Amino acid sequence: MTSISISTDGSGTSTGRRARTTRARAALAAALVAALGCATLSAGPAAAADESLAVQYRQSATGSDQAEPWFKAVNTGSAPVSLSQVKIRYYFKADAGASYTFACSWAVKGCGNITGTFGTLAKPTATADRYLEIGFTAGAGTLAPGADTGDMQLRFHRSDWQPLNQSDDYSFGPAQTAYGNWSKVTASVGGTPVWGTAPEGNDPGPGPGPTDPPADGATLFDDFDYTSHTDPAIGAHGWSVRSNSGGPGVPGATWAAQNVTFVKEGTNSIMNLETSTAGTAESTKHTEVLTKATKFKNGTYAARVKFSDAPKSGPDGDRLVQTFFTINDLKAPMADDYAEYDFEYLPNGGWGEPGNILYTTSWETYRPDPWEAVNQHSEVRTSYTGWHDLVVTIDDSNITYHVDGQEFGRHDARYLPERPMSINFNQWLIDLAGQTGTTPRAYDQKVDYVLHVKDRTLTPAQVTARVAAFRAAGTAFEDTVPGGQ
Repeated sequence: MTSISISTDGSGTSTGRRARTTRARAALAAALVAALGCATLSAGPAAAADESLAVQYRQSATGSDQAEPWFKAVNTGSAPVSLSQVKIRYYFKADAGASYTFACSWAVKGCGNITGTFGTLAKPTATADRYLEIGFTAGAGTLAPGADTGDMQLRFHRSDWQPLNQSDDYSFGPAQTAYGNWSKVTASVGGTPVWGTAPEGNDPGPGPGPTDPPADGATLFDDFDYTSHTDPAIGAHGWSVRSNSGGPGVPGATWAAQNVTFVKEGTNSIMNLETSTAGTAESTKHTEVLTKATKFKNGTYAARVKFSDAPKSGPDGDRLVQTFFTINDLKAPMADDYAEYDFEYLPNGGWGEPGNILYTTSWETYRPDPWEAVNQHSEVRTSYTGWHDLVVTIDDSNITYHVDGQEFGRHDARYLPERPMSINFNQWLIDLAGQTGTTPRAYDQKVDYVLHVKDRTLTPAQVTARVAAFRAAGTAFEDTVPGGQ
């Protein structure tokens, strides 16, 4: 059985590698995406003869701190409507050069089931050149005829928290203090307009939505198209293949640069990290690849990684850790500016776990001796052998982890980074107690690509689209993220 939990240390103290105390805490759903310029929705025919939708709106804030458009979507047709097919757009006039952050304060359907992305109008008007598009995950379910979503208490603000002006926003209704039908927002079902009127001059049609990649945002992309660990391009592109000694893992083990190799699988170049042992510290070889620069902070981090439950050779059973993570240095025990965000797969258990488990962990700080940890983690106890799309986004409110397009964990603002980090992949053994034999064995962890987009929270679909666009253009590497090596 698959087991899922989200945990935190609560008091900040843990006696093990992972804090285990569950804390129920409301989390804001947040996504910041500057989308491509596009056409917008206007009133038009329903998606089907029996599918229809109305949008009710009320404003909850008229001040300059943030906009608070609250919505209810009402099924006015005779057939159920899948909310994952519904998109609602709120139109506004952006401040020059401003970017915006979306958040959900509370929703009957659950903030985790509501998404918010920002887009640019193809034909700006005096009262609108941007829009906030509200969408729903599959977890929001289906809206029966006559039913509504209940409150969606949404808000957005300038990312720099400078004042914003709502008075010139197309969809803003200062007198709308109670819910009522509002035609100055638009809605579509399955891409077909079903409600409202878009700002004048904008053509009907769905236009790009959250599946389309943002056009801007400083970016690191690497397809790992190299010849070997000694390829000069690896260093030129800002990567270091680790060879120095030290933790984590088996004391006295070697970090073997030569065990990082590159091969073609189909049309893609794959980076392979091989970790091997014959049951002694001297024979144990760990592997790690990391960026030389610690210049990555808020935004989206993504990689396609192949985890392995079984060794490629030799007997199974070692307590292995296969990872994709970001990290900076711990300047002192319990230093409050430490940051680390992990995907860690343990195919054979470890840290007190008897079998395979996938962790995502957001770290505030820790003390190595005696051990004390301040972190929040999510976990699933099942096999994750094979290829997986891993995405973690960090904005001003949350750290959100996705695995294969599904939300895996959402961690709160207490664990947001104070300083930039490096990007890392490594594979290592916790200890030599899982398999005590001396027969040589080796394990592989493969990586297809890595992507970081600075200060933009992309959906998993947007990550896929961005990677496909790089590959279609023949771009194997790009790094426009500011900061030295």
